[in-house]
Amino acid sequence: MPGPLQGILVVDLTRVLAGPFAALMLNELGARIIKVEPPRVGDDSRHVGPFVKTPDGRTKSGYFMSVNRAKESIALDLKADGDRRIFEALLERADVLIENYRGGTMEKLGYGYAQLRDKYPRLIYCGVSGFGHTGPYANRPAYDMVVQAMGGVMSLTGQPDGPPTRVGTSTGDLSAGLFATIGIVTALYDRKATGKGQKVDISMLDSQVALLENAISRHVANGQIPGPLGSRHPSIAPFAVFATRDGHIAIAAGNNELFARMCAVLGCEDMARDERFSTNPRRMENHEALHEQMELALSARTSKEWLDALDAAGVPSGPLNNVADVMRDPQVNHRNMIIETLDPDLGPIRMQGNPVKLSAHEDPKTRAAAPELDQHRAAILKELGL
Repeated sequence: MPGPLQGILVVDLTRVLAGPFAALMLNELGARIIKVEPPRVGDDSRHVGPFVKTPDGRTKSGYFMSVNRAKESIALDLKADGDRRIFEALLERADVLIENYRGGTMEKLGYGYAQLRDKYPRLIYCGVSGFGHTGPYANRPAYDMVVQAMGGVMSLTGQPDGPPTRVGTSTGDLSAGLFATIGIVTALYDRKATGKGQKVDISMLDSQVALLENAISRHVANGQIPGPLGSRHPSIAPFAVFATRDGHIAIAAGNNELFARMCAVLGCEDMARDERFSTNPRRMENHEALHEQMELALSARTSKEWLDALDAAGVPSGPLNNVADVMRDPQVNHRNMIIETLDPDLGPIRMQGNPVKLSAHEDPKTRAAAPELDQHRAAILKELGL
């Protein structure tokens, strides 16, 4: 796809989610992605649901398709001499190599960064792993669930006094993929000045810690250990999801002026004058009473009626959408965040779009399909002269 990274070749030696998501984002920015997969089985995510059945009775993984669209696939056994020669021919041409094996695996294969650095001096090597390539956990395996638990994010998620709750999307994988994308693009920029590649070392655990936002500063400031608050914000009130007559809406009145406007919309002018709610610190001290009074007022009308009124008053608010609601949302669709891939067996498949909108480059409504395992082998070998 055309984009600012057009002409950049990425050899994608990743599987499941974190690494493939980084390669997907690079593809969305114009890079060419050649996905190297194990023979016969391919990327693990080819065997993870949800599955879609083809007209001839086969199944395809929606999970795999969602993060591997528009890539090329070649199956290589990196322990076999013939396939190693093909892989090394790819590295001769590559700008970027991404891998997300457990620490030490690439070194055993002879393809660790220290082993490649001198032979391919312009190559940018990105390793995405659970814990990074240094430190006491470097060789430990990890999945999203593990780093959500270890990185503190799970301790902040869910309802107070509730059981440990995983974030509803794979933030451990996806955040690492995004940081990998940033690191790779930064290394490409640096290579323009130095002429040399470098290693980008991305840890899923590091990425979770980086997303702790103000939880660390709260702990440093008062010595307390932050815990789950449901939908409530730890430092601002009202800033939560509230029940209405027929559902729930989110209201974020982040300052005194917005609070006064919200009170006027709710017909609760007395609440705006209540000393308990006169400042944000006072509202935080009395958040339970504030929540109770707001929901009493909100119970009089429907979510849509309240949202229309709050929007007219300029109070930040929104509906509590499920996934189907999101995919129908006019703003989401206007921003081309639901695109289609044109699968040769299944026809158009809808999936998430690219949030990076660049004024100098088109954001088309369709993308090429995810590849079949080893689909592009013949074309790649011909291009390499092998």
